[in-house]
Amino acid sequence: MSIIKEIFTPFNNLTELPDEVDLNSLFKEFYDRLVYFSVQFVKDKDQAQDIVQDSFIKYWNQREMVTPNRIAIKNFLYSTVRNACLNVIRHEKVREGYIQQQGGAEPEEPPVIDAIIAAEVMSKIHAAVQSLPESHRQISVMGYFDGKKNNEIADELNMSVNTVKKQKQRALQLLRMKLEPEMFVLFFIAMVEVFS
Repeated sequence: MSIIKEIFTPFNNLTELPDEVDLNSLFKEFYDRLVYFSVQFVKDKDQAQDIVQDSFIKYWNQREMVTPNRIAIKNFLYSTVRNACLNVIRHEKVREGYIQQQGGAEPEEPPVIDAIIAAEVMSKIHAAVQSLPESHRQISVMGYFDGKKNNEIADELNMSVNTVKKQKQRALQLLRMKLEPEMFVLFFIAMVEVFS
């Protein structure tokens, strides 16, 4: 099962935050994308989930210092996750003797903007896939996220291979209409990365 499919959940609907910010709605809105963002740094889903949970705790403890609007909270959470990920990376490098071998050089910071953009794009792609009709969504997830072949999907769902092909084709047409052209291209790039 791919990391992308595992970290996104069906309740990830984007909504504006009300005047009274509650931790539950923040968690539902930002958790999945922050985990995806963190995984790009630490390469470990469990560690990424721990980092994201800690960032929500840190936000909650410092919420009086953060402007209570969606953008400020989002920026705080991304910054906190990024800093925690960099701390983990630095710690791993120290543990492996990296700093000693490199003569005290500081670990290189991964491209943060690219990771933020990728997390946001994957969130939009996931929302588009979740909005597909049930049969199209199921076949798309099995084919694109689970990496199953058309005949495997057909056997599992008790339908013909031609039906699977047509529903996958229709799902791609629907995704093309729902996603901006750049997002649609990135959908395919993400699928290539998942399967390579």
